[in-house]
Amino acid sequence: MAKNYEEEAKAILKLVGENNVDSVTHCQTRLRFVVKDRKAIDDKALEKLPEVKGVFYGSGQYQVIIGTGVVNDVYAAIAKLGTVNAIYGKDDADTVGKTSNEHKTVVQRLMAMLSGIFIPIIPVIAATGLFLGLKSAATNAQVLKLFGAVPSDIPASLTSVISVLTDTVFAFLPALIVWSTFRYFKGTPIIGIVIGLMLVSPILPNAYSVADGSAKAIMLFGWLPVVGSQGSVLTALVAGFIGAKLELFFRRHMPNVLEQILTPFLTMLVTFAIMIMGVGPIVHAIESGMIVGVEAVIHLPFGIGGFLIGAAYPLMVLIGIHQTMIAIETSLLASTGLNPLITLEAMYGFANLGVALAIFLRARSNKAKATSMGAFTSQLFGVSEPTLFGVLIRYNFRPLIVTVLTSGIGAAILSMLNVAANSYGLAVVPSYLMYIYNGHALLWYTIVSLGTVVAAFVATNAFAIPKEVLTPDGDVETANAVISSTVSDNKVYAPVGGETVALDQVSDPVFASGMMGEGMAIKPAEPGINKVYAPQAGTLSVVADTGHAYGLTTDDGMEILVHLGIDTVNLKGAPFTVAVKAGQHVNQGDLLGTFDQAAIKKAGLDATTIVLITNSKSYARIEPVAADTTVQAGADLLAVQREDVKVESVEPA
Repeated sequence: MAKNYEEEAKAILKLVGENNVDSVTHCQTRLRFVVKDRKAIDDKALEKLPEVKGVFYGSGQYQVIIGTGVVNDVYAAIAKLGTVNAIYGKDDADTVGKTSNEHKTVVQRLMAMLSGIFIPIIPVIAATGLFLGLKSAATNAQVLKLFGAVPSDIPASLTSVISVLTDTVFAFLPALIVWSTFRYFKGTPIIGIVIGLMLVSPILPNAYSVADGSAKAIMLFGWLPVVGSQGSVLTALVAGFIGAKLELFFRRHMPNVLEQILTPFLTMLVTFAIMIMGVGPIVHAIESGMIVGVEAVIHLPFGIGGFLIGAAYPLMVLIGIHQTMIAIETSLLASTGLNPLITLEAMYGFANLGVALAIFLRARSNKAKATSMGAFTSQLFGVSEPTLFGVLIRYNFRPLIVTVLTSGIGAAILSMLNVAANSYGLAVVPSYLMYIYNGHALLWYTIVSLGTVVAAFVATNAFAIPKEVLTPDGDVETANAVISSTVSDNKVYAPVGGETVALDQVSDPVFASGMMGEGMAIKPAEPGINKVYAPQAGTLSVVADTGHAYGLTTDDGMEILVHLGIDTVNLKGAPFTVAVKAGQHVNQGDLLGTFDQAAIKKAGLDATTIVLITNSKSYARIEPVAADTTVQAGADLLAVQREDVKVESVEPA
């Protein structure tokens, strides 16, 4: 007899708040609520409900994780109650996205914009920082002395060639930012990059040189000073925004026969004119004042400024406003060549390591151990969401308090020592590469960062170990039972070809934390249409109407979820085709459907395919293949060891 989920649905709605819900939808693993007040929801009470595996707030939605199959029944029960707006399956394909955006605050929209603009250029800035570090190390007098050389022995020609590697990105940084801003606002990126190059043209005198008196502005018409925008991040952002909006305006109003030529012409002309005739210098002055203010805070006496920044950063990540720091860090790098801000913020990641490690070592709950170790591993490489949502705020706020205080103390010490990075984009273990340019900076950063880990570890053990993790998952009375075990091995095969990614490295914290089960992820190889194949033989328990997810129950009871991309449910099936139906039996390697990776990326979403064993607790061991390796569809992905335990006889007590 099918289970009735009406009571579960009522309990969920009661805790979320019927009057707090604007709409609810679902994907193959979770309910997705658009709510008026996220703070009004009691997360811990929800997590205690029988069918709820966890909760998470992201993508503008309050997500209640239920699991494959069951989520459909719980959602159907919610829809049947008729007390909230259940929108899944309606004809308006944009309903979810529109509703979500309507309730994003100005700050949330600003965060999304800055993230969308700066994330594409972070890798090249990080690489340039590494180039600078290697150059500094290779030309250091003490290092050269080991080889019987001095800096003057390095040919000037070699120094000039190396400077191409170290100076190009910052010399043309405004061009990269204008390009990325055009791309974000749906303009033509090539027009953006040309406008950006105009702003840093060598014909225009450098604004910083004009300010210090070493150069003079070009006096247009004899009275209008014109200078370049070298190193000005804010100017580039404003130019990109104005240019993209102008281009879209011209395209809407330009006759088709003239549009191809006149739209780029007018966009470049008007944008450049606006920027040099007043807007550019004003914005540059604002940015210079902002940099002075930030540096003043950083260098407050006794490390006070460092403590405030280090302690505030974990809270900024928690509420999602930390992306604003990217623009400030970029401005600091462009104008001073150093980034002290990322140094102070980085202590958050090291504090998280100490907290997660302490909970892992003290926990008696296997679930807590798995969660904290997964969080620790992902945090080593800068992915903090599993730690933040799976450890710091899941049990109580004491672990979060430890992170805030130890992060602040570590940052305070670094600010007093004047340690600064020469890049950004690298966190925790990789972050040391940002300090190899200077032996003093590398030494003190290493000492303080490791000290922060130790301090967080000790503090967590002293007063922040949650009581819940000290209780075993369940005590099974086996004293009077005679147990025998049989072990059988099985495998799960790759549904798509591509590069493997450890589960704790995926961008969705729910999947990364292992809350939905153990597994592996794959970055699809094909830039266009990818085929999806059955990872095992079995019956399809779930085939999403949108085509973004498949649930498969194998012939021996293994439950597998294949989830195509992150948050791709919001695309309402546009990039997907489905070749099977729910209830159908398939063999390993049978075609399930396809997806268009290019279309997913164009929508600004991650196309990473996730393969989970959702009933992982039924297995003694699940071993994925090595991460960062290339696999073909149908290749081994997960090795599974199942332990079937049965009671042969029970002696009387």
